[in-house]
Amino acid sequence: MRGVTDAPPRTVPRAAYDAAVARLRAQYAAIPPGAPVRLAKRTSNLFRPRAATGVPGLDVSAFHGVLSVDTAARTADVLGMTTYEELVDATLPHGLIPKVVPQLRTITLGGAVTGLGIESTSFRNGLPHETVRELEVLTGDGRVVTATPTGEHRDLFHGFPNSYGTLGYALRLVIELEPVPSHVRLRHLPFRGPRALDELFAAMGAAVDAREVDGVRVDGLDATLFSPEEAYLTAATWEDGAPYASDYTGMDVYYRSIPARREDHLTVRDYLWRWDTDWFWCSKAFGAQDPRVRRLWPKAKLRSDTYWRLVALDERTGFSRRLDRVRGRPPREKVIQDVEIPLDRAAGFARWLDGEVGMRPVWACPLRQHDPTTTWDLYPFESSTTYVNFGFWGTVPLAPGEVDGHHDRRIEARVDALGGRKSLYSRAYYAPEDFWRLYGGAAYARLKDTYDADGRLLDLYAKCVGGR
Repeated sequence: MRGVTDAPPRTVPRAAYDAAVARLRAQYAAIPPGAPVRLAKRTSNLFRPRAATGVPGLDVSAFHGVLSVDTAARTADVLGMTTYEELVDATLPHGLIPKVVPQLRTITLGGAVTGLGIESTSFRNGLPHETVRELEVLTGDGRVVTATPTGEHRDLFHGFPNSYGTLGYALRLVIELEPVPSHVRLRHLPFRGPRALDELFAAMGAAVDAREVDGVRVDGLDATLFSPEEAYLTAATWEDGAPYASDYTGMDVYYRSIPARREDHLTVRDYLWRWDTDWFWCSKAFGAQDPRVRRLWPKAKLRSDTYWRLVALDERTGFSRRLDRVRGRPPREKVIQDVEIPLDRAAGFARWLDGEVGMRPVWACPLRQHDPTTTWDLYPFESSTTYVNFGFWGTVPLAPGEVDGHHDRRIEARVDALGGRKSLYSRAYYAPEDFWRLYGGAAYARLKDTYDADGRLLDLYAKCVGGR
């Protein structure tokens, strides 16, 4: 099923890739020392401010596409700027998908590894960087090195995840794939009442351990929290064929189906992008869930990158802020975060978030490190612990006397106190000593000295907290 993709997957000959690497290295070498270095990307999924530099970014347009799909080894050799949508279009005809497919179509392979990602298969496959077998990286000192788990550059392999392009850029990746049939069966299990969250997260933990729910195998697992008294655990099971296939790429909205249906069926492709069509629930802010508007909205534009461009336009123009002032509404803070909390503290965090910040719905997705013997230096987990990723995205009113960042700072402190971690794709406010304690400061310093000794690339704190 092709969906709304309007072009076939781009296949890249190895010779063309080698030539593109040579051109990129020459382009990089031509940047004067001290000048800022950035990528000129077609898409972005970052939600933190960045200072304008006025300097054109590195042209990486040649680095999207698939070099090869090895159906026997179940791997794909992919260029770093390839989106997951492009990759899925290349692998799904072979009955294969990446072991972890982040929720949004335009997340790139390189972005998911250097900036992390997650999805419903993460309880059994970990995060996207754990499915990588080989990385080819343009480092800050201008070299192109191949990093593998046990090779010469194994330090870069284990330190690249969560480095956000401050050690180098992923040009090519070899990633693991897994077989899938044609469809997915979904079971939306309701939890209601005063103990709904405690019961949901207990059931989630049991499903992670057993990899089944009520005796049925579970291949994907996530949850939607509509309130502390109403939440749903969604168990996904790959299946050959289905009695029907629902369509949430048009008038129907996926998250609204969760309370209404105990069981559902989707094609694999539609399951992978079930959240993308409405950017989870965030399309509501643009009127896209109003049936009158939705009928007029081109189906091909019901996707996350459309909404992201609308957000970027609003950031540039300040339209929504001016409108709030005209209407006499209080200023609002953008709270766009993904955080990981140990499972045994997840229910308490969810209640705190609802009571103190007041965001609904909230997405919750379990994850465990796939290989407990591996250390990922810049985003360390307790390898034997099950975590829950909470995703919450929207705006929250500021009370008199509160300044922008009030809620984000409180969330950061709470996550730290609970032994969790926060993704750095959005705004962060950590003091330097807290940031480096949480995100592998000593290991990062060694990597920076090895692969970017002259500091041509920003350091991680300056990029993710300083907004540079």
